[in-house]
Amino acid sequence: MRVLILLCLCLSLSQPALADLDYALQPRQIAEGTWLLEGSTDNFTKANGGNIVNTGFIVTDSGVVVIDTGPSRRYGEALRKAIAATTDKPVIQVLLTHHHPDHMLGNQAFADVPIGALPGTIELMRQQGDGLAENMYRMVGDWMRGTELRLPTQTLESGTLTIGGHPLRLLALSGHTGSDLAILDEKTGVLFAGDLIFYQRALTTPNTPGLGVWLADIDQLEALPWTVIVPGHGPLAEDHRPFVQMRDYLVWLDTLMTEGAATGADMSELIRSPIPERFASINLSRYELIRSVSHLYPRYEKHDMKRLDVRQ
Repeated sequence: MRVLILLCLCLSLSQPALADLDYALQPRQIAEGTWLLEGSTDNFTKANGGNIVNTGFIVTDSGVVVIDTGPSRRYGEALRKAIAATTDKPVIQVLLTHHHPDHMLGNQAFADVPIGALPGTIELMRQQGDGLAENMYRMVGDWMRGTELRLPTQTLESGTLTIGGHPLRLLALSGHTGSDLAILDEKTGVLFAGDLIFYQRALTTPNTPGLGVWLADIDQLEALPWTVIVPGHGPLAEDHRPFVQMRDYLVWLDTLMTEGAATGADMSELIRSPIPERFASINLSRYELIRSVSHLYPRYEKHDMKRLDVRQ
């Protein structure tokens, strides 16, 4: 019995106490009535609890609009507390940029308000949400306790949604996941780009319909009358550098795989390709290159085979 007690004690000491799992969210004001909670540019780990995402909120005359709810119920609850510590106005609307887990698994904390998303995002959450949540449990452990998929309750479309004196221009795009919402607050000029923009953090590609589609979305976003851009991952910016970096990286990745397919290179060769020096500051470049080639290169090979068939 004494050995069993000691074993249980050792096991309990080796695990972080639930009380220690604190996201310690610190909202930072980035424009009038607009706040950012900036996550890490690392990958999901048990140390960061999945907090690798940028979320935000806008305090309007009518109440608070939340942009994405984070990677877990615990994060969503911490976000709600951070909002309450910032303003006494109620949360009245949640807008989800897309279906990836770090952006929507905090929905349970906002069950009492409308949660809006594009139709494609809602369908992707139905199809993939439970699996994404299970994977997050494996990657970050106890941070996910009590987290379950909660689907949006409101369908969004392109257009202007005016809330409390803030005209929010909603753009239905598709480059990152096939269903991506970007939000431009026309009162402040803040553009919440979701994961259509990564900055100083390598982009992820498992659901992209194609890099050309993504590049077209970037052109559309850059042409908007924004003053501040909030990427889905990475630091905010007040200049065009996030667009320049994204466009450069996507063109390089597309060229790498196009030329590889044309010369018959195999996947293992491409994932060992040198990372250009200009991308040295982008976190997780090698890791995401391996993932992107794994996701996308079969499409390039298939396309090149079709071209050969046509020439014959």
